[in-house]
Amino acid sequence: MLAKDNSTAIGNLSALVDFSNLINSSLDLEFALNNILLTCFGKFHTTKGLIALTDNSGYVSASASKGISKEVIDSFPKLNEDNLKNESVELNEFMSKNNLEIKRIIETSSGILGIIILGKRFTKQPYSDEDLDFLKTITNIGSTAIENSLAVDKLRKVNRDLDAKVNQLSSLFDLSKEFSGILSKERITKLLTYSIIGQLLVTKYAIIYCDDHNYDILESKFDEEKLTSLFQKNNCATISEPLFGDNLNNNYSGLTETGVEIVVPMLIKGKTKGLILVGRRRNLQPFTKSDIEFVSSVGGLAIISIENASLFEETLEKQRLEKDLEIARNIQRNLLPDKIPNLNYAEIAAYNQSARQVGGDYYDVIKLDDKRTVVAIADVSGKGVQAALLMANLQAFLRAISKQNIDISEASNLINDLVSENTMGGSFITFFWGILDEDKKSFKYVNAGHNPPLHISQGKMAKLKTGGMIFGVMETLIPYKSETVSLSSGDSIILFTDGITEAMDVTKTEYSDERLEELVLTKCKNSAQEIINSVVDDVKLHTKGANQSDDITSLVIKIK
Repeated sequence: MLAKDNSTAIGNLSALVDFSNLINSSLDLEFALNNILLTCFGKFHTTKGLIALTDNSGYVSASASKGISKEVIDSFPKLNEDNLKNESVELNEFMSKNNLEIKRIIETSSGILGIIILGKRFTKQPYSDEDLDFLKTITNIGSTAIENSLAVDKLRKVNRDLDAKVNQLSSLFDLSKEFSGILSKERITKLLTYSIIGQLLVTKYAIIYCDDHNYDILESKFDEEKLTSLFQKNNCATISEPLFGDNLNNNYSGLTETGVEIVVPMLIKGKTKGLILVGRRRNLQPFTKSDIEFVSSVGGLAIISIENASLFEETLEKQRLEKDLEIARNIQRNLLPDKIPNLNYAEIAAYNQSARQVGGDYYDVIKLDDKRTVVAIADVSGKGVQAALLMANLQAFLRAISKQNIDISEASNLINDLVSENTMGGSFITFFWGILDEDKKSFKYVNAGHNPPLHISQGKMAKLKTGGMIFGVMETLIPYKSETVSLSSGDSIILFTDGITEAMDVTKTEYSDERLEELVLTKCKNSAQEIINSVVDDVKLHTKGANQSDDITSLVIKIK
């Protein structure tokens, strides 16, 4: 009997040595687990068993099995280390239901690794104490191999992640050089989408640029109408961190219904300037943290380039506008008279100051002959090139028609018809003009909707209002009327645009017609230039500290 026991012990020892050599010959986890199960099957004459290992979440899940169906494996209870240390009712019920008889915790000095569970022996014999001791020894030997294999697997995973990070960093480095050299939104968007497609293996994506609650869909493989509708209902510019899974579904369910899997904001100084929407991967694999970090990084590079491209486009547009303004400024400069003609019977002074580079005010003094002179002032609606061109048309019409010896009323009808034919977009002109006649000592005028000039004679003031509607609204239906006023030595006529009377101070209070009238009445005995200077100085005093809101133009006629 003793000899038999010694022989069994030697056999067990030999088997354990062979098992130890075999299981430690490889660092492959699957190899180790399968050999533990196969060794147990050979020793205990069973055909059913499984090994469940603790995962990163602290729960135990089946990692290797033999002789057990997938349905049974899927029904394995959710257990943690505490359940393994104590008798778990769920585990016992699972074992009883599936003809599994014994279990043994697999652990090392570092802690519990998992559990091995074996089925009943096909010899119908129960497991003996010797069998349980042998199983204990196998799990002790196998636990070291499992721990080493897990460590190697973890190291391999770390290396794979590290390799992926290196590849991503290399890609980001290359992309940063590409993005920095592009100043076209379209090309930047294409490069961004190609980067995402290549890295994530997706077919659905969208690149959206956000600018002050406005959304510009630069590229999209989703339904653009649905995206636009969603963005109108939700301020997605508030998204400041990646959204996916339940977080995305709970906050923006409409996006998930459209097929969006993750949303990654593109940030500049913590402010969301764009969004990257990504659909499901072609291989149906879930997105990893590394994937989202890559999209976030490449999006950060792209949005800076998109912003730079926008600034570049704005700069080009600004340069184009400045060029247009320079053209308009030259046009306007050439329209205003270089110098005022010297007249024997009157002194004329003029002042013009545009609120911007190009204004809408116009004045002119045209000498018809030695005895007659045309004086005109106008305010063209709008600013810039359009206003300058309309002003140029007005000057051409005025200079051509005024020399045809046509009555000023009929001439006004004709000028209005010509202006109406050549205006568009609701432009119009307030216009006043008159003819100084030395022989008749008179001033015959027509007022086409302009601020009535002030005629001061012997300390009394009259407003020159007679005329008709403003130029450019429609062709003449009601003929313009003219009026002739007599002039005496010392009389003054003050022509001005609304930039004077409507000039505002820092409290938005207008200069007003009343203030202008009071001022010129006190200065009416001065020369034309002195009256102009007084008006300009008083307007500047009123508007001190405020921006000039409109063009300022004035003409003063002083009869000698």
